[in-house]
Amino acid sequence: MSILDKILGHDDQPRTTPAKPDIPMQHVLDHLARLGGKPIETLSPQEARLQPTPTDAVKAILEETIKNQDPTLGIQTRDIMIDGAAGPLQARVYSPNLDSDDLKPLVVYFHGGGFVIADLDVYDGGPRGVARFADVVVLSVHYRQAPENKFPAAHEDAVAAWKWALANAQSIGGDPQKIAVMGESAGGNLAINVSMAARDQGLTAPRHQVLVYPLVGNDLTNESYVENADAKPLNKPMIEWFVKHTFNDQSETADPRVNVVGAATLSGLPSSTVILAEIDPLRTEGELLAEKLEAAGVETRSKTFHGSTHEFFGMGLVVPDAAAAQTFAAHELKRAFGTAILPI
Repeated sequence: MSILDKILGHDDQPRTTPAKPDIPMQHVLDHLARLGGKPIETLSPQEARLQPTPTDAVKAILEETIKNQDPTLGIQTRDIMIDGAAGPLQARVYSPNLDSDDLKPLVVYFHGGGFVIADLDVYDGGPRGVARFADVVVLSVHYRQAPENKFPAAHEDAVAAWKWALANAQSIGGDPQKIAVMGESAGGNLAINVSMAARDQGLTAPRHQVLVYPLVGNDLTNESYVENADAKPLNKPMIEWFVKHTFNDQSETADPRVNVVGAATLSGLPSSTVILAEIDPLRTEGELLAEKLEAAGVETRSKTFHGSTHEFFGMGLVVPDAAAAQTFAAHELKRAFGTAILPI
């Protein structure tokens, strides 16, 4: 349990029944169910990539109920290609003003999807919200996915994307002296791996890392896996399916790039923000990560959002806790960049 959760009075006693989504979160899950998607674990990767997503559910709610809401948040985007480890990668630049000559801090962002599914469109809400609330440029990076490109292809692409960002920040309106890294789910794993690679390879380190319900362990029997074995939109059978398609053998999940909480050295990493969802198989390993980062001397702030599920972070237009999580991430980025407005 994080220090912040202790301050807020959240207990760490084992739960006997799964937590229930709050009303806005349940509203999204109900809309997702109405879209008629099939269980991911019953499909091929190619079929799974065509299934309706939580982002589709959010769009449906916006179309029904919030007619005058600007879904862009005033953020402009431009799609570009950057250098990956084995060829060009798709990327998207998010900026409050793409035409401005003023450089803003840059956040390199990696989307989720279990290393198998999802893309820049599915994970649009998170980087868009961070660009808006932190007043930064966000570079959202796609990467090679399994099973066509198995582990560690995505990890190699993430490090290559970081090197590209260091060399080309100014070309997309970013300040090369103020660069952070961020990711959701599997992308959170890629983000912390960028930080570890920067430390180990002598690269310029991120100013900060924001890890949103990161995949950082390989224990599928811990408390939150048991508690949320059948949760939506992410559950244990789906994660087992991701593992089957991402790795040549399950033993590869012991690699410190995957089992970060069990095998990686965490000292020397940048200050960290860890954002978790209560109703998520990945919650326990995320909580353990925050504790281990603190124990390794890394300045860490973490928060578990109760009543929220995996994937909630990008739902800021319809889920209040998602907007709160984006604001929390933005505040911590501003602190790290030195751009927060301090009280007089």
